[in-house]
Amino acid sequence: MTDVSGEILASVIKCVNFAALKHKDQRRKDPEKTPYINHPIGVAYLLVEGGVRDVDVIQAALLHDTVEDTDTTNEELVQEFGPEVAGIVAEVTDDKNLDKQERKRLQIVHAAEASPKAKLVKLADKLYNLRDLDRTTPSGWTQERVQEYFHWASQVVAGCRGNNSFLEGELDKLFIKWNVSV
Repeated sequence: MTDVSGEILASVIKCVNFAALKHKDQRRKDPEKTPYINHPIGVAYLLVEGGVRDVDVIQAALLHDTVEDTDTTNEELVQEFGPEVAGIVAEVTDDKNLDKQERKRLQIVHAAEASPKAKLVKLADKLYNLRDLDRTTPSGWTQERVQEYFHWASQVVAGCRGNNSFLEGELDKLFIKWNVSV
């Protein structure tokens, strides 16, 4: 096991705590209503599994849904975690003022233009969500909606390719299983 500096460890734990407090009352849409915090922690872990050791990317993964899904502001992230982490989070944050179809369209468009660090977070986020969908159907979702999500996600992932062979390979396994072109 590699020794990690106390400062780096403290910064990552600070992010975990911040995200846990922000997402404390949220649940995933799976039948078990899993605590939402499992998602950002899982996204960060997928990055670590994929060999990512950039602390800013790991922190951004832990925080990636805070602005989009809680009362967190980008300014708050800049103040707490610095402009690099806040910038990555901003790149992967949807504008909730737009309707759902426009947000989904923009994710496809923005994926190709995103920084390599934001693409890593996006790849891990999609992998986590697709593994969840492969495991169980969210409450209120039809199989058709799940299949549509897989097709849409493959378009987002296409714009992020070339950044991490592990994450892309794991995504490809799911796309093949769900008969989605890669």
